Amino acid sequence: MIPGFEKIVEERIKKAQEEGEFDNLEGTHKPLKFEDQHVPEEFRLAHKILKNSGFLPPEVELRKNIREAEDLLEAAEIDSPERLKTQKKLSYLITKLNTIRGDRCCSSLYSEEYRESIIKKMS
Repeated sequence: MIPGFEKIVEERIKKAQEEGEFDNLEGTHKPLKFEDQHVPEEFRLAHKILKNSGFLPPEVELRKNIREAEDLLEAAEIDSPERLKTQKKLSYLITKLNTIRGDRCCSSLYSEEYRESIIKKMS
């Protein structure tokens, strides 16, 4: 770091605090929400670096794609070609996720529960 830079930064922060510039910030007096609570502490730094560089683990990427497909399915018109295409994509993504997780023995149960939840959402 540049010598003296930290002192300048500290002085500006202190001045802003004295002038009340931090008094009405969003989230004041609320607990911090950490997105990485599910990640073991020893992996958090590596996870943060990968996340900031735009990398998502395959399972997380698949879950994101599944949520996007669910949203598209919910918005699609009944009996439309787009809906059928989205349903097929969703089935493929769920199968792929189950394969990655090694849930071959439980995949039919998971798919049935998942299918039921989708039916409830569309009803």
